[in-house]
Amino acid sequence: MPVTAPLRIVAVAAGLSSPSSTRLLADRLTEAARERLAADQDRRVETEVVELRDLAVDIANHLVTGFPPAALKKAIDAVTGADGLIAVTPVFTASYSGLFKSFFDLVENTALTGKPVVIAATGGTPRHSLVLEHAMRPLFAYLRAVVLPTSVYAASEDWGSGGDEYTEGLPSRIRRAGGELASAVTGRTTSGAARSLTLDDGEDAVVPFAQQLAELRIG
Repeated sequence: MPVTAPLRIVAVAAGLSSPSSTRLLADRLTEAARERLAADQDRRVETEVVELRDLAVDIANHLVTGFPPAALKKAIDAVTGADGLIAVTPVFTASYSGLFKSFFDLVENTALTGKPVVIAATGGTPRHSLVLEHAMRPLFAYLRAVVLPTSVYAASEDWGSGGDEYTEGLPSRIRRAGGELASAVTGRTTSGAARSLTLDDGEDAVVPFAQQLAELRIG
């Protein structure tokens, strides 16, 4: 039997401290997607977290020279080659961090076309949660990625909170976002093209976008 390539989930974490809540959120989202994929698919799943703090100097050098060092090129290749992407940033001055933006400035604006992305952010107060909608979602729309419906914001007070009858806790939001990413990835080929159906004459028909959205809701 032919060997099936593993599904690859890559998370980008732009936290500046070590350890950081941004990296913790990236890890939990990655694990949520991996668990759903492992449960639903008879297929290997590979995950990777790219820590931008380790690449800060390389990112700055690339911005001024136009040539990426080896470690940065490897990180960019991992992001553009992933089947599903998780992007997590801390909130600085009511937006994503400069490090986060600088990294994605180096990604070709067509390299993420059609790629499913979960966006997430961390901050000290819930008041900054709109960064997901006014900053991150437009950024990835410009990069032609498919931003999934559930985004995740984690304020300091959310950690350790399981939610109550009136609010949905952080763990639940993480599970839902991971499930949406898993559903999107399994509806796609590893090359990032839309999943196809085989017709009677052997030709491929692209699955309608409405059907893909319906599958996301089910997932």
